[in-house]
Parts: sequence; structure tokens; C-alpha cells
Amino acid sequence: MSNKHSVFSLFLLLFLTTAFGQTKVSGIVIDDTKLPVPYANVQFKGTTQSAVTNEDGKFYLESPNTYKTLVVSFMGYKTKEVELAKSVNYDFSITLLPDNQLSEVTIYTGKTSKKNNPALDILRKIWERKRKNGLYMFDQYQMEKYEKVEFDMNTIDSAFMKRKIWKGMEFIFQHVDTSDITGKTYLPIFINEQLSDVYGDNDKSKKKEVVKATKNSGFTGNQQIQAFIKDLYAEYNIYDNYLLFFDKSFTSPLSRTGIDVYNYVLRDTAVIDNKTCYNIVFYPRRKSELTFKGDFWVADTTWAIKSINMAVTKSANINWVKDIYIEQEFEVVNDSVFLLTKDYMMSDFSFSKKDESKGVYGKRTTYYRNHKFNLKKPEEFYKQDVNFLDTSIYQKDEEYWRKNRFEELNKDEQGVYSMLDTLKTVKKFRRLYTGVEILASGYVNYDWFDYGPIYSSFGYNEVEKFRLRAGGRTYFGPNDPWRLEGYTAYGFGDDKFKFGLSGKWMIDKKSRVIVSGGYRRDVEQIGADLTSTNDVLGRSNASSSVFASGSNGKLTNIQLATAAIEFEPVKNFRVKTGMSYRTLRSANNSDEFSLDYYTTLPTQNTPGVVASEVRQSELQFEVDWTPKRQTIGYGVERDIVDNPYSRIFFRVSSGIEGMLDSDFEYQKLQLYYRQPIIIGAIGRSFITTEVGKTYGTVPLGLTNVVPGNQTWWQIDNTFANLNFYEFLADEYVTMHWEHNFQGKLFARVPALRKLNWREIVGVRAVYGTISDENKAINASGLIYRAPENVYYEYGFGIGNIFKVFRLDFSWRGNYLDLPDARRFAIKGSFGFYF
Repeated sequence: MSNKHSVFSLFLLLFLTTAFGQTKVSGIVIDDTKLPVPYANVQFKGTTQSAVTNEDGKFYLESPNTYKTLVVSFMGYKTKEVELAKSVNYDFSITLLPDNQLSEVTIYTGKTSKKNNPALDILRKIWERKRKNGLYMFDQYQMEKYEKVEFDMNTIDSAFMKRKIWKGMEFIFQHVDTSDITGKTYLPIFINEQLSDVYGDNDKSKKKEVVKATKNSGFTGNQQIQAFIKDLYAEYNIYDNYLLFFDKSFTSPLSRTGIDVYNYVLRDTAVIDNKTCYNIVFYPRRKSELTFKGDFWVADTTWAIKSINMAVTKSANINWVKDIYIEQEFEVVNDSVFLLTKDYMMSDFSFSKKDESKGVYGKRTTYYRNHKFNLKKPEEFYKQDVNFLDTSIYQKDEEYWRKNRFEELNKDEQGVYSMLDTLKTVKKFRRLYTGVEILASGYVNYDWFDYGPIYSSFGYNEVEKFRLRAGGRTYFGPNDPWRLEGYTAYGFGDDKFKFGLSGKWMIDKKSRVIVSGGYRRDVEQIGADLTSTNDVLGRSNASSSVFASGSNGKLTNIQLATAAIEFEPVKNFRVKTGMSYRTLRSANNSDEFSLDYYTTLPTQNTPGVVASEVRQSELQFEVDWTPKRQTIGYGVERDIVDNPYSRIFFRVSSGIEGMLDSDFEYQKLQLYYRQPIIIGAIGRSFITTEVGKTYGTVPLGLTNVVPGNQTWWQIDNTFANLNFYEFLADEYVTMHWEHNFQGKLFARVPALRKLNWREIVGVRAVYGTISDENKAINASGLIYRAPENVYYEYGFGIGNIFKVFRLDFSWRGNYLDLPDARRFAIKGSFGFYF
């Protein structure tokens, strides 16, 4: 046989091996009454390759090898073996018969006993050893890491391909493939690869990752998409009691509280890598809770996990995510060390949880290798960079990637790079992509200029009536070292133009030294929050409201000029100092509201001298600390990854009388603290506290107004039952507590379970006083009242209504006899939350 024919025969053999050397099985498992059997185990006979049926009894199992027999089992039923006549077997219907040796209750409920269950005995041994396994066994560790993130459109069918939207882009469907987990067709649309070195010190609880190379395709410059991808990167430890995915706290199957929410079954024993291992299947006790179904293998001496596969239950109270599948593999280094070598996570994002609904897969695969231990690094090594950007990591050639990838890209993954390069040259795709960018960012891009934000184009209040706004900013890219921004607005009620202009320039990138300044002339609802900043272009939501409860004409004409400099000496610790000059005058020409104050107090013989405009120069010093905050970008402006983080904000302000005709001298101290608290399976609390004191005599425009909310919409850190200017204070302390049970309680009510509503409870309180001196200079006609008896209100909310709406109900706790006191309030809000 010639060499030519030998090569042809080899390729033919490889093709036949690839085409036929695999097994695919899908179907449903039912009982003898034709009802689905959820959480049944489906396994290729003689292997550890398995799947667990979902809540509808459906499953999909795939292997690159050829198998002839499928084993289906579930506690309370007889194990059944099914012969596989073909390599591809779809839509099987497998019936399990009851095991008459077990009680009828056990058969139909699937509940496992919390007593005399060998699986729970093994679980307790895992708890005892979980902080003594893997990397925890060493003082220090380091390793190489390769991470691959891919997004794929899924459930691609012929009808979908023929839609008009794809006209001119049909070539992309040449890359359609089938998922080996769900059995659905998918089309890769984005891929990101990253190589890095990971270092850790268990003694000091320090960890650092040094990125060596990054390569991606598709939407490289879109910070919103990058932030979304970074959220997929959230690390987790399978041994932790709770695992945080998409801002939700899932109970780990290895959790000490797992007995309360999971059923456990000891199913099998096998020798894996010369270690005897037990196989335990787990599935939830109740629906709608944040739990998983799956199985794991655990070694019989170290009680370390050898491998684990798990998927989020279909009924879990999480939006926009139909499935989450996790697979981890651990390598036995010696008799006692099990190290994580592969971590795979796949999420199916979709508007609906129906099987036939289309969506997007988000897949992350992480590999670890070349572990080294007990190589100590100096303390300085683990210090985080404030703003370090190494552009060389994006410039590695294909030869570098070919040599350093932990595994080769498959055909589909290789095709993504070339496909997207071609796709970006198609005008229709560029238009679609631009439309998505506008919706996500709120800006319309014209080369180096962004018009917007478009969501602020229209407004309404009692002074301006209908309001139109137009604005924009410079935008050369997400890492711009400087930015100019401005707007103009017109109110049809007061017949006035308003405008604002601001600029920022980062003069030192390493420590994020930024100088800024700006000027604004506008109408605003001042006193809408206590620790407000001097953001020139910022405008409170209370300033424009289409829907409001009661009359509100208490708006102010404000002119504000600012200049400041800030820097970050350490990561997420910002220090800022600056000065401002502002004038304040009532925007309402009627007698409903004024900022009048006495420049000369009235006596028995004289009426006193009244001024209507406040002119004030002020110096400020601020410290803003946001530990564990994640950001995207390295420019003068950054996007924040939407993860809850603590925040401490402190400000000292000093009014300077006489500077630029400034009217008052005073000192003001303000402290803001916000702390999210994850309380395991029962949800998350947010506690917010504000404390402040003003030294000196100041008029209404400069005092602290306890922020009320007369709109129909939820505004953070305001009091829902208070009107604007109902309480004033020159020293105060507030406390806001809100707890979101994430649907934990509603899940116990059968009539509410399917709605996936989420229950929220909260209490808000404020104590404050106001000095006699400040009361004495008041000439506005407004009653100066302080919450000296601790004003409070309480309420509850229902979130996740239609997945996007939240409704809050609150009741006033005291001060019920005040004029226009609102005893009850309803507020709404929209948002896209997982």
C-alpha cells in the first residue's frame, strides 16, 4: 500500500472513530403511574459517567466512548438496565417499578432518613476534614492557571436560522454544534482565554493572581459585557457552606446545613486512581430553594472529594438562568493530597425556563497545574495594584498560545475567532451590536463623542413642568485618561435654560491622581440625601418625577462651581480634597417655599433684615473606602461590577465666610457606612448608617434635611413616609435595615411557590436635633422640626414580580399627628436581578 493510501486510511479511521466512537442518550424516567421521577441517577454501566434527571424526570448523557448499557436507579425503585441498540438514542422513556420491600411513603416522596443513613456518616467525616484537604494543607502555595470563558447561543433550529434578522450572516451557522451536557444545539459567539500564575499564603489569608496573557474575540471594548464575564469568574470553594453565584447564595451539598435541604443516598463504591471511593447522590428536599442536584465521589481515608457534578434545580428562585452545571475534578498527588485540577461551570441564560426556550450558554473552564508549596513571599508581594494595566498581555501571538495552553482549542473554539472577525465586517451585525450597546450604556456613540444619557432626556416637576435635556461626553475608549461632559436642559414651566459642564483628567495612572472641575446651573430637589456629593452633573431622582404623592414645589435654583483633586494610596481607598462655590435660591415664585433667612435678627422695634439667596464657599475633605469592590477599566472613569460590597464614606466640610462674598462660616462632619451581610440560606441584609453634625449657624439651604420621598418610586436611603423638608437637623444619626429572604418563605407556600416572588422586610429610623440659633435665623416660614423622639417607619416588600418589578409597603411608626403626615406609602421600582 502506498504512503498516500496509508494516510487516507488513517484519516478515514480517525473519522470513523470520531463519528461512531461515542454514545448519546436522552429521555425521561417515569414510574408505573406515568409520573416523572425527578433526581433519578442515569449511568453508563461500569463507569462513573452519570447524570441526574431534572424535576421533570428528563436527562441527557453523552460520552466520547461507546457503551451498550444504561443503568437507571432511584431510592424506592428497582434498578433498571437498558440496552442501547445505537450510539445515538434520543427520547427514551424508561419506567422504574417500585421496590415493594420499601415503605410506600419512601417510594413516593423520595425523602431520605436523617437517621441510620450511611451517606450522612460519610458527610460528617467530610466536614471534619474539609479545612485539612488540598491547598489548606500547606502554609503557602503557587500554581499555573488557564481559564477559558465562552458564550454560545443555544437551541438553534432550522426555523431560527431562517429568520430575516440573520440575512447576510448565514455563514455563522456553519459553527453550530451540540452540547454534551444538555444535548442542545449551540452557536459559539464569544471566547476569552487567560493564562496566569496564582499565589497564596494560608497563614496570612492572602491571595494574588498575576495575569500573563489574555486573548478574546468579539466584544473586547464593551465594559458592560466584560463586567458580566467577570461575574462568571467569581471563585468558590465546594467545601464552603454556601456558594455565591449571580448574587445568590446557594447551599453547597457539602454544607453543614445540607442535611436540612438535601436528600443523600450512598449509591456505589469504586476504586478510582488506586483509591477506594464512595459515590453519594444528592437532591433537594423542597422545591424553589437555592440548591443543586448531582453526585460526588469521596475517598474513604482522607474524606477528600475526588470529583463532583451538580446542577441547579429547575425550580430554584433565580431569574434569567435556566441551568447551572458545575463539574470539578481533583487529582491525587499522593496518598493524602487531593488538588483541584479542573473546574467547569456552564450557565444557560434565558428569558424562560421552558426546555424549548432559546438562550445563551456561559461556559467557564479552569485548569490548574505545576503546584508548588511552602515557598514564602514577602508581605509586599500580595499588595494589590491600584491601577496597573499591562498592555503586553493582550499582544501574545498564536505561537505563544499554542505552546502555553493547557489543552488545545477544539474546532468550534478555533472557529470563533475567525467567525467573529468576519462578522464584525457585516454592516447589519454592526447595527445590531450598536443597538445593544445603546440600551446597555444609555449613550449613542459618534466616533469620539457619546450622546446621552438618553434615559435623562425627559423629566417633569412642578416648577419646570415638562423638561427636555440633551448632553454628551468625550469617549475614545474605556481607558480614557481624561473626559469632558456637558448638558443643557430647558423647562417649559419656568421658561429657563439650564446647563452643566465638567472635566476630569488623570495625571498619574499608578495612584489614580485625578483633577476635576465643573460648573452647573439648574433646578434641583436639595435635601434628597444627607451625605450628598458635589457631583456637578449629578441630579437626584427626587428632582424629576412624573408620579408624586402630594404637592411638591420645594425646589431650588442652584449654581455650583467645583474644583478637586483625588487619589488612591491603596486599592479601593480614595482620598479627595476640593472646594466649591454655590448659590441657592428658591425656584418657586409662589409663597409655598422659600430659603429666606435673617441677616439681622428681628427685635421688638425692628422687623429684621431678610436675604433670599445663599452664597457659600466651602472646602471639603473626603475619604471613601470600598473594600472588595471590583471595577472594570483603568481610565478616569470605571464601571463597577455589580457585587455587594461594604462602603465607608467620611467627609469634613468647612464654610469660609467672606470668600467670594460667602455668607456663613461653619464646620460639618458626616459619616456614611453601608454593610451587606449574607446570612446563608435565609438571604441577605443591608445595614446603612449615617451620622452627622454641623458646628455653626446655618440657614435652611445649608442645614441637613432628613430625606423624604414624595415620589411613587423607591429612592435609596430615603424615608418613604416623610415629605420633603418635614424634618431638619444639625446633628443626626440614621439607620436603615433591609433584609431580602430571596423567596425562602414564599417557597414554603404552595400557592405562591411558582410565582418565585421574594419577600423583603425593613425598618428605617432617624434621631436628630436642631439648635436654637439655627431656628432663630429662619425666615422661610417653614417650621423647623427635628426628630428628637426618634422617627421610625417599617414595612415589607414583594420583589421579583414578573421578574423585573418590586413593590414596597411601609407604615409610619410615630409623629402621626403632624399635618399632612403620611401613615402609609407604596413605592415601586424596576430592575433586572438574578
